[in-house]
Amino acid sequence: MFRRSWFRVLAAAVAALATPWAMAQTTPDALIRQVSGEVIEAVKADKAIQAGAVQPIIVLVDSKILPHVNFQRMTASAVGRHWRQATPEQKAKLQAEFKTLLVRTYAGALTQVKDQVVELKPMRSRPEDTEVIVRSEVKGKGEPIQLDYRMEKAGDSWRIYDVNVMGVWLVENYRASFAQEIGASGIDGLIAKLAEKNKGSAPSKG
Repeated sequence: MFRRSWFRVLAAAVAALATPWAMAQTTPDALIRQVSGEVIEAVKADKAIQAGAVQPIIVLVDSKILPHVNFQRMTASAVGRHWRQATPEQKAKLQAEFKTLLVRTYAGALTQVKDQVVELKPMRSRPEDTEVIVRSEVKGKGEPIQLDYRMEKAGDSWRIYDVNVMGVWLVENYRASFAQEIGASGIDGLIAKLAEKNKGSAPSKG
């Protein structure tokens, strides 16, 4: 479901998520700027993650990143109009399998952190906005890569619910393939397909 090159830049997206949200009053772009640098440096210093050791990568992603993503909204958006037809049990299973899929995706991305830096673009938002897009570029070897975040305000904190890598929004990218699978074999078919992929795949390194 992902182009191979995505794994070289999704690590920067990981950096935007991995921080306690005690910095509640921080603007979304300032928050991403700070934690991106902190997490990228942490990954660079961890030889086990750089080597692709699966367990420490998954522990890092699961404990530091995933609690700060609105997975219900992300999953519902990826499933699209079929989400309303799903039973509560099916919704729970879809969310769990999609979460696992993204864990493995980000785990693979973490092994790719080397010399990247993240530069944020000027924000185009108003203080009263509760949904914003934070735009950035990942710079390292080669051409800069577009990396943007859709963020929502929940109380005093901000959460990410979609990521744009090289012009492709993650949720929209999955929506097409999910709709195809649901059309062919229903919601249970999609759940089974995701479970099969999650069981058989290992975090990618390239």
